[in-house]
Amino acid sequence: MTELPKTFDPSAIESRWYAHWEETGQFRPDRPGAEPWTIVNPPPNVTGSLHIGHALDNTLQDILTRHARLKGKDALWVVGTDHAGIATQMVVERQMAAAQDKRTNYSREDFVAKVWDWKRESGGEITRQLRRLGCSMDWANERFTMDEGFSKAVLKVFVDLYNQGLLYRDKRLVNWDPGLGTAISDLEVETREVQGKFWHFSYPLEDGSGAISVATTRPETMLADMAVAVNPEDARYTALIGKRVRLPITGRLIPIVADEHADPELGSGAVKITPGHDFNDFEVGRRAGIEARDMLNMLDAKGAVTQTADGLIPADLLGLDRFEARKAVVAGLEADGVLERVEDRTIQTPYGDRSGVVIEPWLTDQWYVDAATLAKPAIEAVKSGAIRIVPKTWEKTFFNWMENIQPWCVSRQLWWGHRIPAWFGPARDEVGLASHIDMTFHADGTFTERPALASQIFVAISEAEAIASAAAFYGDRFAVKVDHTRNFPRATNDEVYLVQDDDVLDTWFSSALWPFATLGWEGSQSPLALSEVEGQATGDTPETSASTSLSTNGKGSWGFPNRTPQLAGRYPNDVLISGFDILFFWDARMMMQGLHFMKDVPFKTLYLHGLVRAADGQKMSKSKGNTVDPLGLIDTYGADALRFFMAAMESQGRDIKMDEKRVEGYRNFATKLWNAARFAQANGIGGSTTLEPPAATLAVNKWIIAETIRTVQAVDLALADYRFDGAANAIYQFVWSRFCDWYLELIKPAFNADVKAEIDAESKVVAGWVLDQILVILHPFMPFITEELWHALASREHDLIVAQWPMADARAIDPEAEREVGWLIDFLSTQREVRAEVNVPPGARPALYVLGQQTVAGSADPATYPSDLIDVFDRHRTTINRMGRVDVITFLNTGMRFDLKSGERESRLGESPLLGSGVQFVVGEDTYFIALEGTVDLDAERARLTKAIAAAEKERDSLAGRLNNASFVERAKPEAVEKAKADHAEKSAEAERLTAALARLG
Repeated sequence: MTELPKTFDPSAIESRWYAHWEETGQFRPDRPGAEPWTIVNPPPNVTGSLHIGHALDNTLQDILTRHARLKGKDALWVVGTDHAGIATQMVVERQMAAAQDKRTNYSREDFVAKVWDWKRESGGEITRQLRRLGCSMDWANERFTMDEGFSKAVLKVFVDLYNQGLLYRDKRLVNWDPGLGTAISDLEVETREVQGKFWHFSYPLEDGSGAISVATTRPETMLADMAVAVNPEDARYTALIGKRVRLPITGRLIPIVADEHADPELGSGAVKITPGHDFNDFEVGRRAGIEARDMLNMLDAKGAVTQTADGLIPADLLGLDRFEARKAVVAGLEADGVLERVEDRTIQTPYGDRSGVVIEPWLTDQWYVDAATLAKPAIEAVKSGAIRIVPKTWEKTFFNWMENIQPWCVSRQLWWGHRIPAWFGPARDEVGLASHIDMTFHADGTFTERPALASQIFVAISEAEAIASAAAFYGDRFAVKVDHTRNFPRATNDEVYLVQDDDVLDTWFSSALWPFATLGWEGSQSPLALSEVEGQATGDTPETSASTSLSTNGKGSWGFPNRTPQLAGRYPNDVLISGFDILFFWDARMMMQGLHFMKDVPFKTLYLHGLVRAADGQKMSKSKGNTVDPLGLIDTYGADALRFFMAAMESQGRDIKMDEKRVEGYRNFATKLWNAARFAQANGIGGSTTLEPPAATLAVNKWIIAETIRTVQAVDLALADYRFDGAANAIYQFVWSRFCDWYLELIKPAFNADVKAEIDAESKVVAGWVLDQILVILHPFMPFITEELWHALASREHDLIVAQWPMADARAIDPEAEREVGWLIDFLSTQREVRAEVNVPPGARPALYVLGQQTVAGSADPATYPSDLIDVFDRHRTTINRMGRVDVITFLNTGMRFDLKSGERESRLGESPLLGSGVQFVVGEDTYFIALEGTVDLDAERARLTKAIAAAEKERDSLAGRLNNASFVERAKPEAVEKAKADHAEKSAEAERLTAALARLG
């Protein structure tokens, strides 16, 4: 037990306690026989640094992990980082560029070695920052999506999916980033509003009988147009369907097709179709019978114009950047007399979030996963309740996306990442061997010769297995080798040369395996010393098949026949905490892969939290300059305050508005608890020696025990329902109001020298027990201050992080004591408010009269008055005298005068005291009167209240006028409207409160 410093300094305790926890293995699950509890963190990018979204996500995870640990479970929080293919390669290439160097100066292997060097030196920044937040992760077994064991799992999944026909190579449109020279996911596309143009021009009909008008925001793409679409119900164009138009500039003849994509209400109702450069047009083209292999591609990997397959693009346009080509095409259309008009328009334009360049829909060969097949078991799992999505409102969005899911592009044109385990060999025909080669142009000006889809593909875990497969395929005539220096497969008279695919896998593909590939699946380096569990040995996994279906025969939980806990009971994970923005990029894909390979859900509950927004409700972004650095907040207010803010503001289904003042308020909350602990130390209150509530005789002690139990119950229920705000607010109200503001004040007289020793001892024991319960239930939210206070209050056998969660035993609740102390608090609170409203000087002790409900109505019958009220006042006379500043109470309907100082009672029945001027208030069913004659200038007070009421009502009415103005509500920013509503409510309440105070004065 150490004496606490007078001032609470978060920085002085945080680093010390975190280092202690980690060094002593407190985050390591080590409870043989205990129920396993598992959560995995969404692996942050290895290049990343802690942002406010990370702070929210990881705070919620840590609350659940620490709570599970305190509940006696063998809690494991799996931690790791994602290799972040694009981001990491960009970081390393930038460093090389600063040294006048570049990636293409090196072999692929040498460049990858440089990335590993960077990772070892600089790739741990975010993990250090997670420690500052207080995350109790199992750092002894930190994972990385490129570590050896995890990579084995990734390769196995790829090969198995390919062999099952669920992963294939295809030519489709992708989001192409010309700046990075790779396909990117939708999550890496940032949509911006750009001021652009809408060009209208006409395509002449082939027979010269007229023309058809079309419009576009990208006129340069007409160089690769392959059709014009009109709505089949549009009577204007019925006769034109099937005819052809001749494109200006290229002279290409293209058909007019019928397709519902064309909206008769938009523009001319006719739409140009460029299937190789627009996602909607791609689908229209396929419906029109155009195969992907036949779709025209007019741009290279850098976004420059290249020749199409029909060779019709004029030579003077070749090599132009797409935006320079736009100017040239518009000029050409104007020169040909087919440009009709140009409109200014705001255009939603896709940009690469890392490169900052406009994204191009680009037709290219990529690897795809049959997501539609894998999605079916995941849909069924959510519908059956095997996976509970919280909040439930996200289910509709989940089903809508999953039921309309598109093939998942999993290849990226990078060097850093899991290289695709596919080797290409030359195609084989009846005569012999032949090669079919495509040219792929890269952003740096280089190009790669690679096999087209017609070539033979060998997918295997290793190069040796690929060679063996190829040898069986080509026969004994040929010796099969792998060429590590050339970029295309070939054959000689007696040798066949394979080349491995240059691409790497999308990082979402590897992270989709996170819930099981981090736990020892297929020998992927388990973080635990796994042994046989429920008859299943380490690394064993159910057989895989081409499809996964959920049993409905009633066997096992939720219809899953294979419900035996896997991977030492760590799979399925108990819960996943995730931002809703990666529901489809990560969460849904984990469901697909987990169900397919483990035959069970990856997690039982999926909790989706909102975004942390700026104080005005806007989305945070660096370009807006409204981001918040969580580390700066930790430096200023401490990690505990930031964590508590995150929890208290996390309300299911809502985003969080960043409010630094509230973070400061929770630092003040920590300070209040600190001072309460110092008060306890100063008065001989120490830690409790029992988990059960101590015996109590005083009503105030029985009351605080009951309040403690009810708070534990509230926190348990809130956390079970993932109501982080409910749990945090229950603790806050109990600690601040019930324990600090009331209980400690109410028991202060028990520490006076003239109080009986046994009462003093009882209050000390109860106060110590309550303080211990506070520290335990608050620990998941504020781990640092609670651990510090835990050890300061007593000599402990163990750290708080591994203490035992309180017992919410309702048998220890005394309703009568609750009612009595509840009345006392209500009486003191109301009296304080009334005194403040009418400006009674703090030191004044005006006479107090109990009128009684019936007395006010005109009856003086003592039988109508509660007979035990004076006894309640007597039991709490010292407290009421001290805290209520009341010396004497007179009960008018019984004539009893009660002296709170001496405890003497004097009957004055029959006397009719002149009450004079004063103020009334009601507590329960009793009416009280404070005599203010000579204490307060009542006329001046009435004038003050009247003036204040008028000012509040004026502001209230002004705000009501604004809110009733449709123009303001429709045009003002949403945050401005919300502020006006809040201000109106505040002023309305103020006016009501002041009016009530004036009425009390009579």
